[in-house]
Amino acid sequence: MKIKHIKSFPFRDWDNYVLSHPDSNVYHLSGWKNVIEKTYGHKTYYLAATDSNEKIVGILPLVHLKHILFGNALVSLPFVDISGILSNDENVESMLIDSALDLGRQLRVKSIELRQSKKLNFLDKGKFHSNKDECIPVTELEGHKVRMLLQLPESSDTLMKSFNSKFRNKIKKPIKSGLKCIIGSSELIEDFYKVFAVNMRDLGSPVHSKQLFENICNEFPGMVKIGVVYHDKLPISGIFVIKFKKVIFNPWASSLKCFSNLRANTLQYWCLLDYACKNGVKCFDFGRSSPNGGTYVFKEKWGACPHPLSWYHIPMGKQRFSDMNVEKPKYKTAINVWKKLPITVTKIIGPSIRGNINL
Repeated sequence: MKIKHIKSFPFRDWDNYVLSHPDSNVYHLSGWKNVIEKTYGHKTYYLAATDSNEKIVGILPLVHLKHILFGNALVSLPFVDISGILSNDENVESMLIDSALDLGRQLRVKSIELRQSKKLNFLDKGKFHSNKDECIPVTELEGHKVRMLLQLPESSDTLMKSFNSKFRNKIKKPIKSGLKCIIGSSELIEDFYKVFAVNMRDLGSPVHSKQLFENICNEFPGMVKIGVVYHDKLPISGIFVIKFKKVIFNPWASSLKCFSNLRANTLQYWCLLDYACKNGVKCFDFGRSSPNGGTYVFKEKWGACPHPLSWYHIPMGKQRFSDMNVEKPKYKTAINVWKKLPITVTKIIGPSIRGNINL
């Protein structure tokens, strides 16, 4: 068995492996290499383990984030909830981590971060024995975030009936108020981004580049759906989802706070769930939340159940894990300043900052 660094397209064998593996997700697809490189210019390293017949038996996509303020790390993958190692067995997983460590040493990174949807059993004891006879400490951030997954019935009528009367009324209220939800694709990026940029500013967070969403649509044609809710002709809520196999993944959604009383956010989720049921989708992934936080409670009302995320931090050298805690004074100050900036300013300078933050 050997590890290959796949550098050029097409990634036909890679994507065939992803499509055939029962534990794969949309973020394992090779198209994310193009998306991230074109949007932010980060270097990517796509590692594949192959057997004696040159057949892929495991993969690990990695992105190198290097910034004087935000750190120097290999991440699988930044900006999304899950990716990490996908393999046939633990031996392959171990080889891929060893290869990632070798790469990390060459690039002189401070850490390697793996975002797994499930535990890597051989890392459970908090350490990894490398092929260089090193015992490397591993921090697992289990429980800090969860995926909220909703298993869907065959029809949206059945789903609606599963809600209590109070929640059904909350879904119907925005429709009675005259709001309309349009579901489309790349033609709605402009209106989605108008809402997204304002919401990110209001949260005190630098906004992603609009090119990120354009590149995702270009790389995954037919897989992306965008929902936008309009108050008259004004976009006030937007949601961006990607369909893979029988699952819809929801990495981004936003609403304007000044229209929160109209419940546009509730309407956009209902419209996407209705679309999902009508198109044979079996599971809706609402994305990550902090246990018992506001978004957690909102997603729970739809019937979504928590599934722990297993994010692993592997230090290089003497580096130890340090979480980006927004409650720290230096971050709280930056957040408060950002909230006061004009939207036009945040759109210009935000992407250059956001592209280096791995969350």
